[in-house]
Amino acid sequence: MIGNVSEAVEIFLISMIPGIESRYVVPLIAIHQFGWAWWQAFPIALGGNIILVPFILLFFKKVETYFRRFPRWKKAMDWGFPKIRKRADKKVQRYETLALVIFVAIPLPLTGAGLGSLIAYLFDLPPWRSFWMIFIGVFISTSITTVLYLSGQQFLF
Repeated sequence: MIGNVSEAVEIFLISMIPGIESRYVVPLIAIHQFGWAWWQAFPIALGGNIILVPFILLFFKKVETYFRRFPRWKKAMDWGFPKIRKRADKKVQRYETLALVIFVAIPLPLTGAGLGSLIAYLFDLPPWRSFWMIFIGVFISTSITTVLYLSGQQFLF
């Protein structure tokens, strides 16, 4: 039996927050705070973490086009996007989707599904292959933090 429905909704919604995502929600909120078993929280948190990825991959071009109408946003994108492309260009071109899995799988701040989706967009990687690579990365990242937490290795938390 899954725990409280409002707790399930909270797990799902907090897993959508970039930087926190399912990798911290499962051990810290679901297991530690709510007392859920990892196997109860894992699919709910994974779903919350990954639900926005297809929308980012498929529709970010429209969002970018919209925001480019505003001078400050255009300036920020014209400054930031080339920097991101230049910094990761050789690694992403060489390893492509494997690099995406590894990037998303590392359970550190500024890695995860949201930034992985943006990287896939910026490097024009195929959306559905990117989705699955991001999903695998999120699964690995959440597994790492959950196993570390359950084994008593709470130094990450």
